[in-house]
Amino acid sequence: MAKFGEGDKRWIVEDRPDGTNVHNWHWAETDCLEWSRSFFNKLLSNQTVLNGEGNICIRIKKLDKLEGEAYVNVRKGKIIPGYELSLVLSWEGEAKDSEGKSLAKTEGTVEIPYISDENADEDPEIKVTTREDGPIEKRLKDAFIAKGKPFVLEQVRSWVSAMAKGGPAKDELEPKTVAKKTIAPSVEEKVKAAAKEVVKEKKAKKKEGFKTITMSEKFHCRSRDLYEILMDENRWKGFTQSNARISKEVGGQFSIFDGSVSGTNIELQEGKLIVQNWRFGSWPDGILSTVRLTFDEPEPGITVVMLIHSDVPEEDRYGNETVVENTERGWRDLIFNKIRAVFGFGI
Repeated sequence: MAKFGEGDKRWIVEDRPDGTNVHNWHWAETDCLEWSRSFFNKLLSNQTVLNGEGNICIRIKKLDKLEGEAYVNVRKGKIIPGYELSLVLSWEGEAKDSEGKSLAKTEGTVEIPYISDENADEDPEIKVTTREDGPIEKRLKDAFIAKGKPFVLEQVRSWVSAMAKGGPAKDELEPKTVAKKTIAPSVEEKVKAAAKEVVKEKKAKKKEGFKTITMSEKFHCRSRDLYEILMDENRWKGFTQSNARISKEVGGQFSIFDGSVSGTNIELQEGKLIVQNWRFGSWPDGILSTVRLTFDEPEPGITVVMLIHSDVPEEDRYGNETVVENTERGWRDLIFNKIRAVFGFGI
């Protein structure tokens, strides 16, 4: 991966004071630590391992500790789990005589010091301890190793398998069920409907000398990823090779393409909607256009963005009559097609 200004310009890692790699847009990462804690709690807490067999009762009490990291990276449907965990369980046991009378009770711990994705195909080491070291306690410990250890390993394998399938990110990867009788409007219908709303709003005071640009583009990505690219100044710099300053707040200002375009955020809904005032520096003073970008995700991993750019003047301050044509071409070639080329979101 090249540094800024070097090598292949599609892959740019710009130095930042906080050391953050701002171009991790290829990855959707999900933190799985709390999900893993809940998973192990459900499978291992309050579980009876032996219930009278050989006059021994053994029960796993609870998950005392879970430390480390666990995450799932997803890139275009490919699941890449990563984890390094250690966990500690508490357990209790009781030995009885042939008449069911208690001989001794003990408590202990089960420690798994290292569960790692590097050893996903191997069972981890398990350490079993008891609080006391008497002969009956040793008998209970041996019984746990014989019956409890396989049970614990089985639950660990279940967790490893769940991580391999996406962990908590699994639901986002599965296709959503759509009722057979539901007929969703096509992309073209949505664009036309949105354009009609714009026309309706402006019908009372129709402006002469202005045009509206409508466009729909399809990308192979999640809608939130495309939204983030369009609202992140470092990614703008990456795919346009020009300076940008972009506020992510409603009412905040932005400046892109080395300052040739500026404006204000009017409405923002993450992954769904961007509405902004746009003004080109070459336009006559006082003229503002409105950009409306609507994000639709008809299926996971496919995003359709619908553009309505209204109040675009037909002439600039110098009398050039190619403003609408140049603006439309700029959206297609300098923004949408560049995003596909740089971020690999082509269909």
